[in-house]
Amino acid sequence: MSDTPSPLSPAGDRHFDGLADKFADSLYGAARGELRLALLDRLLPEMLALDAQPVLDVGGGLGQLAAWFAGRGHAVTLAEPSGEMLERARAHLAGQPVSLLQVPLQALPECAPGPWRLIACHAVLEWLADPRAALATLAGLLAPGGQLSLMVFNRDALRMSNVVKGNLEKALADRLEGTGRRRRLTPISPLTHGQIETWAAENGLAISAVAGIRVFHDYLRQPPPSDADRARLLALEQRYCRVDPHWRLGRYLLYTLEPSSIRPQEPLA
Repeated sequence: MSDTPSPLSPAGDRHFDGLADKFADSLYGAARGELRLALLDRLLPEMLALDAQPVLDVGGGLGQLAAWFAGRGHAVTLAEPSGEMLERARAHLAGQPVSLLQVPLQALPECAPGPWRLIACHAVLEWLADPRAALATLAGLLAPGGQLSLMVFNRDALRMSNVVKGNLEKALADRLEGTGRRRRLTPISPLTHGQIETWAAENGLAISAVAGIRVFHDYLRQPPPSDADRARLLALEQRYCRVDPHWRLGRYLLYTLEPSSIRPQEPLA
């Protein structure tokens, strides 16, 4: 038997100890990460009612989103299961109004019950074995009239990306999930818009806003070669990220979910 610890938690979730440098370099240090953050900088004030309310940042990773909220006057509680990621976040957020909790999403009802007027959960559900149950947990933490900013990895975009790359057999077989056991960052539970619609309704939540993050960038044959081309691409992304049908093929789907006056639907068996 191997002595190497499993990257999966006992619940089957993918945690990221040992991958902090890869996240910092491959995601946020690359053009795709810069574009993601630039789009969020534009979209979050459009899609959320921001009045310096406390924020629960679920699976906050290296702290980029927490820093964004803290810089706009919000007191942030960042919850993250990976000790390595949390230490990197601690250094990144030094001196800012951010509290750190090393807990998985499933422990939040005990460790940070709220209720919260604003919860952010970005790029987390796709790394969990049971994202449906996770959304129910988040709904239970939300205050009446509160908002959940949810961003998920888009399964339909992953299929399109595989086709563009020539992975036709993989796309036909619908073998899109990662195993979570290697260093590659293919999510174990990529999600569809239909799933979010269904699960939101099950938990008495309504989708009040939706956008696609990187609706063009990830399908380019080559990255933009110049600053001017990168600026044009950002302008295109900003113009079409909330326009149907383009938002539906964003690499990530960004939602604002709010408690609905409609009675929650019974979950399907």
